[in-house]
Amino acid sequence: MDLFEYQARDIFAAHGVPVLAGEVAETPPAARSIAERIGGPVVVKAQVKTGGRGKAGGVKLASTPDEAAEHATAILGMDIKGHTVHRVLISAASDIAEEYYFSFLLDRGNRTFLAMASREGGVEIEQVAAETPEALAQVPVDALAGIDTTAAREIAVAGGFPEEILDQAADVIVSLWDVFTGEDATLVEVNPLVKTPDGTVLALDGKVTIDDNAGFRHPEHAGLADSHADDPLEAKAKAKHLNYVKLDGEVGIIGNGAGLVMSTLDVVAYAGVEYGVKPANFLDIGGGASAQVMADGLDIILGDPSVRSVFVNVFGGITACDEVANGIVQALRLLETRGDVIDKPLVVRLDGNNAVAGREILDTAAHPLVERVDTMDGAAHRAAELAATVPTGAPAAASAPVPVHKES
Repeated sequence: MDLFEYQARDIFAAHGVPVLAGEVAETPPAARSIAERIGGPVVVKAQVKTGGRGKAGGVKLASTPDEAAEHATAILGMDIKGHTVHRVLISAASDIAEEYYFSFLLDRGNRTFLAMASREGGVEIEQVAAETPEALAQVPVDALAGIDTTAAREIAVAGGFPEEILDQAADVIVSLWDVFTGEDATLVEVNPLVKTPDGTVLALDGKVTIDDNAGFRHPEHAGLADSHADDPLEAKAKAKHLNYVKLDGEVGIIGNGAGLVMSTLDVVAYAGVEYGVKPANFLDIGGGASAQVMADGLDIILGDPSVRSVFVNVFGGITACDEVANGIVQALRLLETRGDVIDKPLVVRLDGNNAVAGREILDTAAHPLVERVDTMDGAAHRAAELAATVPTGAPAAASAPVPVHKES
C-alpha cells in the first residue's frame, strides 16, 4: 500500500526522522487554522499518490493563513494525472541550501535490500540514473546485519553527501532504516533530503510503501487505507476477507487457489478474443469453499454491473468438489432467500477430489442459471460465449435447466 506524503511524514516523525511541522486539511478553513498554528510561511501541498504535483499547480507557498486557505480552495478537487485531490498538507516552509536523495527499497531481482543515495536530489531519481548514473550510489544491505551508524555513514559518503553533514545524514539514515524495518515497508524514500542554510538536515518530502502481507503485525496500518480511491467492490471483498481484484472485463471468475485463478484468467482472456470479452476480476476463495464463502464471492461478482457471466473453476484438493458443489447450491439459495437478484449465468467446472460426486450434486440441483462444463478450456469458452450474448444488466431468462456440456 502506497502512503500519502502526510502519512509518510507522520511515520517519519514517530521514528525520529527530522521533519517540519505540518498537518493535513480537507477544507480551506482547516488549512487556515493549521497555518495559524504553525505560524510564518507554509507550503500547501496536494496529497495524491503520483508525481508532478508542483508542475500541475498542486504545491503553493503561502505567506499568511488567508493565503493558505486560498491555495487550499484552488488545490482541493484538482485533478492531477487522474488523481482527485481530497486533502492538502499544510507544512512549515523552509529555506534550502542543498538537496539530496535517499531511499531504502526491496531489491527483488537480487533478493536483498538496497540503499540508494545521491547528492543530486529534488529531481526524479530515474532522471539521475539515466543522465548521471555515477551520481547515484546503490548499496546492497544485508537484512540480518541491518544499518548502524557506521554503515549509514558509508552510504552517505558513497552518495556524495558533503563532509559537514555526514554525521546528521548518518543519524537520519539509521532512523529511516527503523522506518523501513519497523513498518515492514518495501520502499522508504526521501526526495528531497535537504540541508538548510544553518546546516540542519531535514526530510522535506517522503514516500513510503508498506507490505500488505505484514498487515497482521500492524493493525494500525488499516487506518492508512485511502477510502476515496478504493474500488467499492474491492473494499466489500476485503471486509469479507476475500482475495479480490477488480478488472475491466465481462466474465466474472471464482477459483480456489491463486495459481488456478491466474490460469483461469489466461484461458478466459484467450477464449474471450473470439467473443470480444475479457476477465472481470480475480477472486480466490481459498481452500474453504463453504456455502457462506461461496455466497460472499458470488455476492461480490454478481454485484458488478459489468459482469455478464460467471466462471466458477474449482480443483478439489483438501476441500473436495462435493463440498464445493454443495456450497454453490446453498449459496444460490442463500442469495435468493435474501432477496438478491440472480440473473447472470454460471459456468462451473469441477475437477479433482470427489469431482464425480460434485458434478452429480449440481446436476441434481438443476439450477436454471448453472451450466456445468467438465474441462477448463471448454468452460472458459462457454463463459465467454455467454458473456457475449447476455447484455449487461439483462436477466438471463431460463425456465428450464441449462444443458450440461461434457467435453473430453
